[in-house]
Amino acid sequence: MWSRLYWLAVGGPLAAGLVVMGADPGPLADARNRLFDLYQRAAPRAYEPELPVRVVDVDEASLARIGQWPWPRATVARLVERLNGLGAGAIAFDMVFSEPDRLDPAAVVPLLPEAVRGEVEAALAGQPGTDAQLAAALSASPSVLGAVLTGAKTGGAYPAKWGLASAGDDPLAFVPRFSGAVAPLPALAAAAQGIGALNWLPDRDQVVRRVPILLGLDGKLVPGLAAEALRVAQGASTYVVKASNASGNEAFGARTGITAIRIGAVEVPTDGMGEVRVRFTPTDPRRFLSAAAVLDGTVAKEEVEGRIILVGTSAAGLMDTRATPLDAAVPGVEVQAQLIEHIVAGANLVRPDWARGAEMVLAAVLGLALALVLPRVSALAAGIAGALVLGALAAGAWLAFTRLDLLLDPMGPGAAVLGVYIMGVLALYRDEQQQKKWVRSVFGRFVSPKVVERLAEHPERLVLGGETREITILFCDLRDFTSLSETMDAQALTRFMNAYLTPMTEVVLAHGGTIDKYIGDAIMAFWNAPMDDAAHARNAALCALAMSRRLDALNETWRAEAEAAGRPFAPVRCGIGLATGPCCVGNLGSDQRLEYSCLGDDVNLASRIEGATKSMRVDILVSEATREAASDLAFLEADLLMLKGKSRASQLYLLAGDETFAGSAAFDILRARHDALMAAYGTGGFGEALPLAEALAAEAPARLGRFYGLYAERCQGASTEPAAAGPA
Repeated sequence: MWSRLYWLAVGGPLAAGLVVMGADPGPLADARNRLFDLYQRAAPRAYEPELPVRVVDVDEASLARIGQWPWPRATVARLVERLNGLGAGAIAFDMVFSEPDRLDPAAVVPLLPEAVRGEVEAALAGQPGTDAQLAAALSASPSVLGAVLTGAKTGGAYPAKWGLASAGDDPLAFVPRFSGAVAPLPALAAAAQGIGALNWLPDRDQVVRRVPILLGLDGKLVPGLAAEALRVAQGASTYVVKASNASGNEAFGARTGITAIRIGAVEVPTDGMGEVRVRFTPTDPRRFLSAAAVLDGTVAKEEVEGRIILVGTSAAGLMDTRATPLDAAVPGVEVQAQLIEHIVAGANLVRPDWARGAEMVLAAVLGLALALVLPRVSALAAGIAGALVLGALAAGAWLAFTRLDLLLDPMGPGAAVLGVYIMGVLALYRDEQQQKKWVRSVFGRFVSPKVVERLAEHPERLVLGGETREITILFCDLRDFTSLSETMDAQALTRFMNAYLTPMTEVVLAHGGTIDKYIGDAIMAFWNAPMDDAAHARNAALCALAMSRRLDALNETWRAEAEAAGRPFAPVRCGIGLATGPCCVGNLGSDQRLEYSCLGDDVNLASRIEGATKSMRVDILVSEATREAASDLAFLEADLLMLKGKSRASQLYLLAGDETFAGSAAFDILRARHDALMAAYGTGGFGEALPLAEALAAEAPARLGRFYGLYAERCQGASTEPAAAGPA
């Protein structure tokens, strides 16, 4: 009970889990982020309309009324003036005005005909340009402009509108750093009271969960747009950054990063990189004011007065959208607005520095406790106890989120408990597992994995008996195998058969089939036994198509090998026959030897259909019952043949392709031409049928070309009397 094997079984996954938790690889961080996203979706922050934040939205309605973006700077200036007149506390633009206005009338003058250019220049003389108009509006209002930080030096000016003080370690060492920026025009930058960076730092899945308050630019700290809007709205001048090892911060010498940033009267807790994890709300139309409504003067003053106004766009064509934990696509400006709301409302969503260490200790304690208890109780009792522990971990993490605004990950300790339980049970009950392993090793070479699993779980089924059920049977046989085998010695032939049968078997099993037996170079398989398969005919037909494609790939490989060895190569072909009908399936044989197999008339029919593929020069033929049961696939009438051993003729069909091909225009054309050929041939119109057959032989998919070549030969050799029904 306390063997070394047991401790290896439980200690291995526990130690591996602790190592992974300590390393915190990207996939683990992604899973943790998705869990925390679920928390937010289950209990999002409620939107509070009274919060002093609004978004002036350049929405679709605004574009329809004002015109396409970008608007003339004179229009933007008028928007600023309107907002300032309504008493906005701050007006921040989630956009960059880095280039002169191309719609400035003065910029358009050189494009005018010379005959009117002089008159227009005279009329514009002394008039301020639209950029100057916007600069004047910005200088007269509490305005903030956006900029984008880049990885390459741009040489553009980025004037600092703020002061900065810090305590503790140098905060520049912890924030994301950039070397250049796309900044507003100098005249606009000089007129604005603030400049904020618009950069997003999404996680690996491109979801924005954290927004930076400060970033590094060429050796100095610069604020984000939301931080600048908050500073300007308060009339503050300086940011105060508190980092590790500041007075009152118990970092014990460790450089853990930034802990908080004071913006005016507001202290903003951050993570070590100076970012805030936002507690999002669902998007709410009350947060938005249409830019067109502001310009029209139809927005109520109380919607603007004293509020931080963010100007951005939700128009789909402008493609300023981001993914958040709550929404797959929201306007980027809304993320800025939600950050300010988060700060002003005093929301706090923290993944504390001590969280990972605490989770690792908890995982070790719970794992060792379960390892000590597991040998003393039944597997069921241990499972119930483990489930209760997992539930307690999940409940504790949820309460930490909802009551304390802490993000704790129960997955690491939970995985440790689960891993110890699973591996402990496997070790303690290895005798039972070894019995199942024996069943799999004995029967796995002969039947499908599903059959193996049923036999492993229920060995009592290894008795004589069977049941009658409708199944689909597949026979696959190589063409000219005798001639092929005469070119190889025994070892070469064995290698060839293994190279052929192995991938073909993989295809059958991948499509849910049961391998009945190998008959030399032939494969027999069936569907809908022992496991139920409502689409057995369809799955068998798709398997036949996949086997044909797999043989094409094998031929290419064999061709390359033959060319490399300097020996001739002849393509290997196979014929596949499918039939559907009631058969007896089950454990057939004797008390000394059992095989899971099937018996019935349709088994013989499938074998005869496979044999007919050679005379019909096709790779796949199916019975009428199979075609009816898989009617969404691409079937074509082949012939009415009197098969060997059958008392009546059987209607056979070509399998031309899958459901995608069946729904294509190419198949519609092929079927129409095929039906025309068969109709002409069936009525004895060989002169009419011959060019149709020759054209199809040349233009139809390669795997059908030989079939149409057969009909061309029939037409050429036929008399004027009606043709026989076809080869037996």
